[in-house]
Amino acid sequence: MDTSTSGNYSPTRPKWRKVAYGGMQPGFDDNHTDESFLEDMVMNANVVKRDMLKVMLDSVSISQYLCIVALVVLVWTYTLRSILDENSLLILDVSLLGSGFLTLLLTEEMVSFNLLVRYFLNISFFTTGLYVLAPIYQTLTRSMSSDSIWAVTASLVILHLFLHDYSGSTIRALGQPQNANLTSCVSLNASIVASVFIASRLPSRLHVFAIMLFSLQVFLFAPLVTYCVKKYSFLIYLLFSFALMVVTLALVYSLHCLLFVMLLGLLLFVTFFCPYWLIRIQEYKFEINGPWDEAKLCFDIAD
Repeated sequence: MDTSTSGNYSPTRPKWRKVAYGGMQPGFDDNHTDESFLEDMVMNANVVKRDMLKVMLDSVSISQYLCIVALVVLVWTYTLRSILDENSLLILDVSLLGSGFLTLLLTEEMVSFNLLVRYFLNISFFTTGLYVLAPIYQTLTRSMSSDSIWAVTASLVILHLFLHDYSGSTIRALGQPQNANLTSCVSLNASIVASVFIASRLPSRLHVFAIMLFSLQVFLFAPLVTYCVKKYSFLIYLLFSFALMVVTLALVYSLHCLLFVMLLGLLLFVTFFCPYWLIRIQEYKFEINGPWDEAKLCFDIAD
C-alpha cells in the first residue's frame, strides 16, 4: 500500500503546516488540511450585541427629522392654500434664524466674534441672492402642469428622506468642515429642487423669496442645530425631539386625520418596531472566522 498518497502522516515525511505564500509543500496536496485547521475557528467574533434601549434612542434622530420635514410640508401646504401670507412667512424666517443663532451660541463652546461676523455676512449674501433670483424661481415651471409639480416634489422629498445622513457624520460643525459624501449631496439637492418647485407655484416675488428662505433654512441649518444640541446635552435633545413630535402630530391632525394616522404609524414603526426587529434578527446572524480569511498585514514601524 502506498502511504504517500494517504491522508495520514507518514513517519518519513515532515509535518504539514500552513503556508500562505511559497507554493505547495512536498508530499501534500495543495488542498490538504489536518486536524489543526479548525483550531483557530471563531464564531461571531465581530457580531455587535445591541441593547434595545440604545437602539431606540438612536432611532430618535430619524423620527425627529421626519417631523422636521413634515413641518416643512405643512408650511408649503398652508402657503399654497393662502393660509400663510408673505408677511407671516417672513416673520417665521426671522424667528427661525434668530432661534438658530441663539441655540448655536448657547451650545457651542468655540464660537468667536469673527466666526459670527463671517456667518452673518454669508447669510446676508445668501438672502440677497435668493431675493434677486426670486423672479426666476417664480416663472421656472410655468409650462409644467400642477399635477406634475406635485408628483415630482413628493418624489424628491421621499428621495431626500431616504438619502439623508441621520448619523450627522457629514454635518459641517462650526470651525470643523468635513467632506460630505455623495448621498448627502444628492439628498440636499433633492430638497432644494423640491423647494424651487413649490416656490414656482406662488403668486408673488415676496412669497417666493419667503418660502425659499424658510425651506433652505430648515434643510441646511436644522441638522446643524440639532447636532449641536445633541452634542451639548442628550437629555435636552430628547426633550426637544419628543416636543417636536407632539407639535407636528397636532398640526397634522388639524390638517387631515388620515395623514395624522399615517405619520403616527410611521413614527411608531421607526421608533419601536424597527429597533425590536433589529434586535430579533441579530439572533440569526452567523459569522465564521478562521485561517481561511484574507490575511491582514500589520506593520510595526519603529521610530
